[in-house]
Amino acid sequence: MEKTSPHTPTVLVVVLNYRTPELSIKATRAALREMDGIAGEIVVVDNGSGDDSCALIGAAIATEGWDRVSLKTAGRNGGFGAGNNVAMRAGLSDGSAPDFVYILNSDAWPEAHAIRALLAAMKADSQIGIAGSAIRGVDGDPHATAFRFPSIAGEFEGAVRTGIITRLLKNHVVPMAIPQVQTRVDWVAGASVLMRQSMLDQIGLFDETFFLYFEETDLCLRAARAGWHVVYVPQSEVVHIGSVSTGMKQWQRTPGYWFDSRQYYFSKNHGPLYAFGATLARVIGAALWRVRVALSRKTLGDPPHFLRDLITHAVANVLRKRRKPGQLAQKNMAGDAK
Repeated sequence: MEKTSPHTPTVLVVVLNYRTPELSIKATRAALREMDGIAGEIVVVDNGSGDDSCALIGAAIATEGWDRVSLKTAGRNGGFGAGNNVAMRAGLSDGSAPDFVYILNSDAWPEAHAIRALLAAMKADSQIGIAGSAIRGVDGDPHATAFRFPSIAGEFEGAVRTGIITRLLKNHVVPMAIPQVQTRVDWVAGASVLMRQSMLDQIGLFDETFFLYFEETDLCLRAARAGWHVVYVPQSEVVHIGSVSTGMKQWQRTPGYWFDSRQYYFSKNHGPLYAFGATLARVIGAALWRVRVALSRKTLGDPPHFLRDLITHAVANVLRKRRKPGQLAQKNMAGDAK
């Protein structure tokens, strides 16, 4: 780690790898470039890939002489939050805790000054606990990465997809219009996000009950409830492929761990009755949307069997004993690997 003065803030960059070694190396290279002049280190965490990821990443670190980069193994695929927590619990190589933690997806590459812009926002306002980047795809199209917290009204609006409903519920629409200036938001996507260590010390790390999805939403909600601000920083620009590790773009059906994480988020943060209301609102909205689709030439726009799977999951959740999302996720992931 670079030598620092007592007043120089340190940043721990975490790149989580799951069977994407070439992309993780590219992300690490981009992060290392943007860490020039910023004190701190980069840790690549292999999340139980079970392939040649560790060998390839380790060779890249040695060959390119990345003395600020290290490789850790999680030992299992516990999900996004659990993998990132491995690096955050370990801290810097000298045993100290960093001042900030920067989470970067393996399929995301910070552009010039991306990390520095997030850091500048943090330095300017001590109430900011989490700062997220402006993200665009490799095709140049901007991605929605600034959001409102999910709610019953938001679930209904997102499912019914009707202009008049959206206008009536405009303050509950989960994806926000992409801000053009630094803006306080409810939560930001976890593909490129800077977090204040003192905030993490207060509220804790990612909840590892989530396997994939909703974990950053939960963390931002805990931060907000503790009085911290979450901001979207458009000056921090990042290119992101999206969903490479999860295979989301090739989903034939929405996996069980997505439904589990959604259910857990609502139940944990708002109670079981609210979670039931959120699911009911989504089912009603989805049913109304399907009526519109049947009467028009609109496309459905949902993954195959989504509504049926949502209802089946909700009924099963009532009948079964509570099960952690990660438990179902590991079963699903094992099945996918066969």
